[in-house]
Amino acid sequence: MQDQPTKKLPDLGTETTETHTIRTATNGVPQGPKAVAPKRTVATRTIWYVASILLTFLAFRFVLALLAANPVNPFAGFIYGVTAPFVAPFSGLFGYHLAYGTSQLEVVTLVAMATYAVVAWALTRLVNLTRV
Repeated sequence: MQDQPTKKLPDLGTETTETHTIRTATNGVPQGPKAVAPKRTVATRTIWYVASILLTFLAFRFVLALLAANPVNPFAGFIYGVTAPFVAPFSGLFGYHLAYGTSQLEVVTLVAMATYAVVAWALTRLVNLTRV
């Protein structure tokens, strides 16, 4: 038996052109260049991390107030105490008193959550303003 030279098959995975790489699916049909999301900076990730923690605490506060949680309970007291400074700027907005221990829909907490989410979004846009 003679050793026959093996033929090298072409790689159908990707083709490189001068400007970009064209990815091909398993059936060989070319796909367009994929849109790449901009990388998030450390500042952007930090802003959203802090905002997520704050929004989570405010969501806990909203649910506890809705379910009439006892503020003497250590967990409920902790949540009410931590979130009080963040809800305080909005407390006189609707003209009702915050009374703990009675079930109530704290619209003030929802407004605070929406406001802080918009502020976090605006800060991330401001941080990434110079990035293209």
